[in-house]
Amino acid sequence: MSYMVEGYHGEVAAHAPVSARAAFIKRTYAHLAVAVAAFVGIEAALLQSGLGEQMLKTMFAVPGSWIGLMVLFVVGGMGAQYMARSRQPVGLQYAGLTLYVLLESVIFLPILTIATLKFGAELPLQAGIVTLAVFGGLTAAVFASGKDFSFLGPVLWVASLLSLGLVVAAVLFGFSFGLLLCGLMVALAAGYIIYDTSNIMLHYGTGEHVAASLALFASVALMFYYILRIFMISRND
Repeated sequence: MSYMVEGYHGEVAAHAPVSARAAFIKRTYAHLAVAVAAFVGIEAALLQSGLGEQMLKTMFAVPGSWIGLMVLFVVGGMGAQYMARSRQPVGLQYAGLTLYVLLESVIFLPILTIATLKFGAELPLQAGIVTLAVFGGLTAAVFASGKDFSFLGPVLWVASLLSLGLVVAAVLFGFSFGLLLCGLMVALAAGYIIYDTSNIMLHYGTGEHVAASLALFASVALMFYYILRIFMISRND
């Protein structure tokens, strides 16, 4: 299947000319870098403003607020992914990516606030460095292998539904994720990074760089969240 976006070659990356495929990959990772930088900047500004502490107080005081935040993230994230698809106008694609970065900034604010207050700003930084190192290693491995990992899609989808159920249960019944469950979530994120990278090499159209970068950003953010949780649990022990 091929897609067309104004100004870009719309052929599937695997069948596109080398120059078109290389340009698509460069655009995808450039957009990912901008999304990560924007996320870091927004979080830094929110943490400095004190909004994170206010948000934590509200969420602990208002029953159901955690569930409400999760619903907002899931529904908003689905909307953002729809907007970012290449069949949408280019402006709407970028609005989708922007919306997703903002949603991630909101969902991350409570845990980053707790991590910063308890352990200092260096802990999120360390978790971020580890996340980027793992992401870089997985990306290099997939590109070097040249293999098609699209078969992971159904497995990852089922695992995502199970993990969402665990997260909801944790919020409703007040139990926390231990190292084992956090490790499994990091493995899930790694699976998504492998899957997304394979799709970028072989299945995305060369005009789908916005949607591709959003998918990668979501996977990297998931990995960062649970690596940070592992760091926090280890420090508490």
